[in-house]
Amino acid sequence: MKYLAGLMVAFLIVAPMAWAQESTDPVIEVGDEPTAPVLTDAFEDQAEWESVASRTEAALEAGRASSTVLSTLRSDLADWRDIFLDRQGVNSARIATVRAQIASLGAAADGEDVDPRVSARRDVLNAQLIELRAPVTLATEAYTQANGLIGEIDSLLRDRQAARFTERFQSPLNPAGWGGTWDDLSVAVRATRAEISGQIENPSRRAELVGYLPAIFVLLAVAAVFVLRGRSWFSRLVRFIDARTIRGRGVARFVVSLGQVLVPFMGLAALTVALLLTGMMGRRAEAVLENVALFGLFPILAHWLAGHLLPKSEMPDDHPLGLPLSASSRAHRRFVTLGYALMLFCLLDSFLTVNTFGAVSYAVMMFIAGVLVAWPLFRFGRVIGVTTGDADGDTSGLFRNTLRSLLSRGAMIAAVGGTILAALGYSSAFEVLTFPAAVTIYVLGILVLLQALTMDTYTLFSKSENGAQTALIPVLIAFLLVVLAVPILAIVWGAQITDLTELWTRFQEGFALGETRISPTSFLLFAVVFVVGYTVTRLVQSALRTTVLPRTTLDAGGQNAIVSGMGYVGIFLAAVIAITTAGIDLSGLAIVAGALSVGIGFGLQNIVSNFVAGIILLIERPISQGDWIEVGGQMGYVRDISVRSTRIETFDRTDVIVPNADLVSNQVTNWTRGNNVGRVIVPVGVAYGTDTEWVTSILKEIAEAHPMVLLNPGPAVVFQGFGADSLDFEIRAILRDVNYVLSVKSDMNHAIAKRFVAEGIEIPFAQRDLWLRNPETLTRGPQAAPETPVSAPQVDTPSQQKDNDG
Repeated sequence: MKYLAGLMVAFLIVAPMAWAQESTDPVIEVGDEPTAPVLTDAFEDQAEWESVASRTEAALEAGRASSTVLSTLRSDLADWRDIFLDRQGVNSARIATVRAQIASLGAAADGEDVDPRVSARRDVLNAQLIELRAPVTLATEAYTQANGLIGEIDSLLRDRQAARFTERFQSPLNPAGWGGTWDDLSVAVRATRAEISGQIENPSRRAELVGYLPAIFVLLAVAAVFVLRGRSWFSRLVRFIDARTIRGRGVARFVVSLGQVLVPFMGLAALTVALLLTGMMGRRAEAVLENVALFGLFPILAHWLAGHLLPKSEMPDDHPLGLPLSASSRAHRRFVTLGYALMLFCLLDSFLTVNTFGAVSYAVMMFIAGVLVAWPLFRFGRVIGVTTGDADGDTSGLFRNTLRSLLSRGAMIAAVGGTILAALGYSSAFEVLTFPAAVTIYVLGILVLLQALTMDTYTLFSKSENGAQTALIPVLIAFLLVVLAVPILAIVWGAQITDLTELWTRFQEGFALGETRISPTSFLLFAVVFVVGYTVTRLVQSALRTTVLPRTTLDAGGQNAIVSGMGYVGIFLAAVIAITTAGIDLSGLAIVAGALSVGIGFGLQNIVSNFVAGIILLIERPISQGDWIEVGGQMGYVRDISVRSTRIETFDRTDVIVPNADLVSNQVTNWTRGNNVGRVIVPVGVAYGTDTEWVTSILKEIAEAHPMVLLNPGPAVVFQGFGADSLDFEIRAILRDVNYVLSVKSDMNHAIAKRFVAEGIEIPFAQRDLWLRNPETLTRGPQAAPETPVSAPQVDTPSQQKDNDG
């Protein structure tokens, strides 16, 4: 139960904790000649550190120190380790400068004549470098020693914890231990009663009681009112808010409902203080009373969580857990019962601990309390596993049902497993398995409420009722809440706080990459600088696109190329500046980069090829945004040119994604490159015998009359030749905008049809004669077949005429 107080406080109060160590940089005095800095305060506390290290090594070697003493030593070692970690960065700037100076002098070569002054200067700088690095080396060694001792202590504490949890005693179901348990319980009760009687008979205690009576009566009155009526008051207030408030109802309901927890808790605290002020409780009773308010949070939180997540009288539109009303009502009662059982479990454990019960007696008593916890836990797990068919097709509903099913099975397994193991003699089974499972339900319930509060808060401030269902911010906050709940659950299931602090320390240290140490601080600095650089790049792009480039003579494609190129350059510079600012040395990655380049050459060659092709397209600009192009059998307008591909919108309003490498290596037809001028060709056929010069003049008039046709150069009419069924002509005209070629062609065809009808010019269509080789097969019955082939003229229907003309 040692972790219980910290856990329950974490349920109500979220307080960030930070550990900071102040370090003072050494003062380096520089005279006329460069001398090595004197680090006056680097190891003034060397004796103190050696004393802590010696005591720790002695305690570990003896192996008899208590867990409390070892935890204290570990805390001291952790402080020293942080100090030594900070000292590893001492003189870093000066060391870098001296190394640069030595490098500028060049390496000393054997057999090469070197000026004595250069050699003397190199020797002085080498001496300075050795003295500057001495504190760093000693700090690294001390850090390694402290880290190793901490690891040994953690290993010993984990072994002790595992041994305590797996230790087996006499089964509590064995009647041989019941008599001793009853004797120990009787002794404990008599001792507690004797302490209380002794305090009552003490005249000084009675005198103090008389002086505290007014305060005691006030505290008892407050406790009675707050405990008995506090929750019902705020329940009525919550119902009032549900009936009156429309906007922000969820947030207001949650905030007001906190009174259902705070007011009863303050009532229990007032009751505890009132009883302690009497001075009549004695040492044993006081040890139990001090935890009454804290352990009373279990039923208080059970009522609060059940009211929010397991309504028993009113069915909300969307049940928080997706349960039907009958199952929700049963789960509500069983969860509240579980809360009272947990309070009794903790109070009994406190009573047995302060009265120093024997191992067997402790196992028998805690088995009874453990069964009282396991029974409602099992029943609660069984009822929340009820599935409904309302989630069919609803992804969120299916996920919610899956989580409920897992929680249901886990609760039942923890209840049954803890009971069986405790019955076999593993007295810590309830503490290791059943109790953490019950507390986990509390943690998950509070997590669900906080996530719902996040959604309600976002809805309140976004002024959109359904906006939170599709927004990203509530999801990110919910994920952050899950991450924050992980260490709490780890503590609930037996993890030591020292293990978590060790993980946090390792996380803060980061990892070494060559001679560069990448820590969360450097990574965060890199991310901030890169985001700033990226934002500035986007702002510059926006300014160019909307303000600067529209005032130039560049076309849309050129403007897009400049904006895109500015984006690539800006992102590259942002990455370089961020890496430099974070202090990440990329020289150590040269070998790794060389090895990765081989993989890139084989595995990512297509992506790299498309990226290079995209840069070529932006520089050479064979195509630009808005051009009408044809590539690979696809024709349409260029809508976007990105790093890897180009998006083409076809005339069917579908998007075709073409890799940039195809646009560079394949043949591309650009109908609007440079300008929109283009040619239209309209074929026309007339019947044989028609005056060709007359047809030519009519077609030329029609072409010149169209507003989209340029008169310089003017349109031309070409007599193509003698076709199978007609005299073939073509109108060839240059259009102002080739994008309208289809509409121009349609307009000309309409004009040609009307003019030919008016002039009496015939547009022929194909005719065919059908000859039958064996017409006798078409007759029924024996008839004489004609001796000569019979020809039947083919009469074409209008639809056939249309097909033949085509």
